[in-house]
Amino acid sequence: MTLDHPIPGTILFDGEYAQKGYALNHMCYSFNSEANRQAFLQDEEAYCRRYNLTPEQREAVKNRNVLAMLEAGGNIYYLAKLAGIFHLNVQDIGAQQTGMSLEDFKAMLKK
Repeated sequence: MTLDHPIPGTILFDGEYAQKGYALNHMCYSFNSEANRQAFLQDEEAYCRRYNLTPEQREAVKNRNVLAMLEAGGNIYYLAKLAGIFHLNVQDIGAQQTGMSLEDFKAMLKK
């Protein structure tokens, strides 16, 4: 089945987003290495410059805003590496994606 239109509220990671997010996703992939995770933590801005992140991507990373990273072309599978560095778990990301507080999101999951 193919979709003729986007799913409301969902970012479809297509070729356009893959190109848009290449630098951000490439940087996140680098976090497979402990040395790279440490380099990022030591100088986040320099590390982002090293991967030529756009101003939009750098701002999203700086603000720990996963939704903005997705809008900037980030792929959730690569962003998971970055989220781990920020000590964000799946519930933190889910709360951001739904626009809920973490507490409200957790309460919703219990229903």
